[in-house]
Amino acid sequence: MRINTLFDRSFGAAASLLLVLALTACGGASNGTNAAAPAGSSAKTAEASQPSGELPKEIRIGYQVSPNGELLAKALGLLEKKYPDTKISWLKFDSGRDVNVAIASGSIDFGLLGTPPGASGIAQGLPDQVYYIHDVIGKSEALVVKEDSGIQSLQDLKGHKIATTFGSTSHFSLLSALKQEGIDPGTLTILDMQAPDIVAAWQRGDIDGAYTWQPSQSKLVEDGGKVIVSSADVAAKGGITGEFGVVHNDFIAKYPDAVKGYIAVLDEAVKYYRDHPQEAAEALSQELGLTPEASLQAMNEIIVLDASQQTEAEYMGTPEQPGAFGQLLKDTGDFLLEQKSITSSPDLSVYQKALRSDLYAD
Repeated sequence: MRINTLFDRSFGAAASLLLVLALTACGGASNGTNAAAPAGSSAKTAEASQPSGELPKEIRIGYQVSPNGELLAKALGLLEKKYPDTKISWLKFDSGRDVNVAIASGSIDFGLLGTPPGASGIAQGLPDQVYYIHDVIGKSEALVVKEDSGIQSLQDLKGHKIATTFGSTSHFSLLSALKQEGIDPGTLTILDMQAPDIVAAWQRGDIDGAYTWQPSQSKLVEDGGKVIVSSADVAAKGGITGEFGVVHNDFIAKYPDAVKGYIAVLDEAVKYYRDHPQEAAEALSQELGLTPEASLQAMNEIIVLDASQQTEAEYMGTPEQPGAFGQLLKDTGDFLLEQKSITSSPDLSVYQKALRSDLYAD
């Protein structure tokens, strides 16, 4: 698949461009706060002219703590600057499966999902559409084990307790890694935990390791853990994961210009992310709960995409020529069906129709 070659090419470029990621994944909701953008920064241009058309009184965004452009947009308050007369509610979620529940109930307008819960949502006919691909996950998700566990490779996992968040990109990558090495998941104990609970279980000594994302991954490493395999390794063998944004059908039908406006904000955030990595890392550190140095490292472990990349053949493509991302979602859905996580995986066309590449037409 073309997205495989893109991953190899882009991940190397990410080191020089200081790009970022994270599918996947993040339960309860809480309101977020925002910091002002640094004086004189290019992020101020997000205050550019608003698109014409009706705007809602409130925009509800279900976000996850991932070192990508959306979290930076929140940290810098870019959407608040663009729409000063609209209430912006940031609702925090710990996993993509909980974002799916919120979308299904109509309690959020926008949500961030990893590829597995996103593919699951499409397969189950949830009322949302894909409007933005945030990032491709690389080293930001990984299997971390305790130094004294005796685990040196995936083959050593037999009989050990490994935690991950079921239905997330990390869960998908863990199962993909085991499948790639011909390891029966039944030979180890895989526990379902949210990211904050993984850190607590690690500290109590309840688990031998965990496949998780940032910032939890860094916290485990800082507490004596070592990385056995990362999602970059799994992706190199075909198990690609990423994060993308979905918008509720009712919201995009009523406020299409607001969706395009948010795309412009995300694009501005990604450009600031790339052009001002140190300042971006400082802003993200408060959201991630990491030092600016650790935040910058996390940023370098994913590949973030700007608006101009959304319609490339490796990603959404165009309405006339759908890109490889639709096939990636189909492959992910088929994998979830094989794992009996969903009851059916629809035709490729269903996944492709969920990609709103038409939003990027001139």
